[in-house]
Amino acid sequence: MILRTHYSGDINAEMDGKEVTLAGFAHETRDLGGIAFLVLRDRKGLAQITLVKKLLGKEAFKSARSISRESVVLVKGTVKAEPKAPRGFEILPGEVQVLNPAQVPLPLDPTEKVECELDTRLDARFMDIRRPSVLAAFEIESAVLESLRGFFRENAVTEVFTPKIVAAATEGGTDLFPISYFEKEAFLNQSPQLYKQMLMGAGMDRVFEIGPIFRAEEHDTRRHLNEAVSIDLEVSFADDKAVMEILEQAVAGAYRHVAENCRYQLEVLGLDLKVPSLPFRRITYSEALGLAADKAGAKMQWGDDLDTETERFLGQSIGEHYFLTDWPSSIKPYYTLPYEDHPEVCRGFDLMHPRMELASGAQRVHDYEQLVGRIKEKGLDPDGFEFYLKAFRYGMPPHAGWGLGLSRLVMTMLNLENIRDAVIFPRDRKRLVP
Repeated sequence: MILRTHYSGDINAEMDGKEVTLAGFAHETRDLGGIAFLVLRDRKGLAQITLVKKLLGKEAFKSARSISRESVVLVKGTVKAEPKAPRGFEILPGEVQVLNPAQVPLPLDPTEKVECELDTRLDARFMDIRRPSVLAAFEIESAVLESLRGFFRENAVTEVFTPKIVAAATEGGTDLFPISYFEKEAFLNQSPQLYKQMLMGAGMDRVFEIGPIFRAEEHDTRRHLNEAVSIDLEVSFADDKAVMEILEQAVAGAYRHVAENCRYQLEVLGLDLKVPSLPFRRITYSEALGLAADKAGAKMQWGDDLDTETERFLGQSIGEHYFLTDWPSSIKPYYTLPYEDHPEVCRGFDLMHPRMELASGAQRVHDYEQLVGRIKEKGLDPDGFEFYLKAFRYGMPPHAGWGLGLSRLVMTMLNLENIRDAVIFPRDRKRLVP
C-alpha cells in the first residue's frame, strides 16, 4: 500500500476541495496560538498545512503543533485555495500522524537557512540530501542519465557491463587499487577501455557503459575523486570526428532534456540553464599552445600536457564547450591512433568545459602489430595485455570512442563549486564513509 496520494508539487489551487494524503518531513512549524502552520517537505516541494484546533480537536492540535523538525509525518486533509498561502493553496488536515519523530538537535539545518561546512554535510549526508538544493542536483543527475540512455537507444547503441575487478591496468602505471582476490593479484578497474575495444572485435559495433571507475591518485581538489561514474562509448567503423559529433550531440541533448523536464529543480537552484549550441568549437593542441603563448605568455612546449592555468585561460577565452584535438602521441595512451603521415600527432581529443575537462576520446589503434609497438613505446610489456591483444589478431574493425565523467558533466551544468556536491556518497583520499 502506498501511503500518500499526492506529492506537494502535484497540488495546486484548482484542486480546491479535493481530499489528499501527503507524506514527508516536518520542514518547520509556526505556532500562533489558536492556529498553527506545519510546512511539509517532500521531494517535489513544500506544502503549507494549516492546523486549526476546531478541525483537529484539542489533543490532536496540541500534538501536531509540537512536532519536532524533520520528523516523518502523514497528513490527510482537504485542499483549500488561499491566495495568501505559498503557491496559492493550503491543506486543512483532518489527521496529522507522526510516523517517526526526529531527535534533537539535528546534525545540520535542512531548511538551508544555516550553512555548514562540506565535511559536516557529508558526515550527515542522509540529512544533507534533504536540503532542496542538494536533492535537486541529484534529481537532475538522474535526468541526465535518462537523456543519455535514451540518446544511445535512439542511435542503436547496445548497453554493456564490463568487469570492475581486473588483472591488469588499462594504461599501465601504478594508479590502481589492489584487492585480495582469492590466490591472485587483482585491481579495481580504471576504465572499461580494454573491454569495450574487445567488444568491437566481437562484432557488437556500438556499445556504451555507465558504471564506476577507480583511480588511486592522491588528488585533493574540488574536481577529482577516487571513485567516479564514467559514461563510455565505443563505435566500430568510425573515426575520431564521428564520435566527437556523437559526444557533442549527447551533451547538448542532456542539457536540453534537463531544461525541459527539470524546471522545478532548476528553480530551486536558481539556474537559467542555457543549452550549448552545436557544433562545439574545435581547437588543435598546437593552436591552443599558440593562443596561450600569445595571450597569456605561457611558455609550454610541444609534448607538455596542458597545465591548469592554460586550461583556465583557454576556457575564459572561449567561454563555451570546445574540443582540444590532435594531441602529441607521446602524452596520449598507447591505444590512441597516430596520424599516418605525422606519427608524432595522434587522433586523440578532449571535450572541455570552460572550467575543466569533461571527456577524453580518440580513434583507436586497430592493427595488432602497431598496437604491440605502441605498448612497447610506452615502456609496457605486451605480455601483460595478452587477453586484450588476442582480440586484435583475428580481425579488428577500425573504431573510436570516448569516456565522459558524469559528475563533472553535472557539476559544470549546475555550476557547482565542488565535485562532491555531484556525488551522493563521494570517495576521495580522506573519505571512506558514509
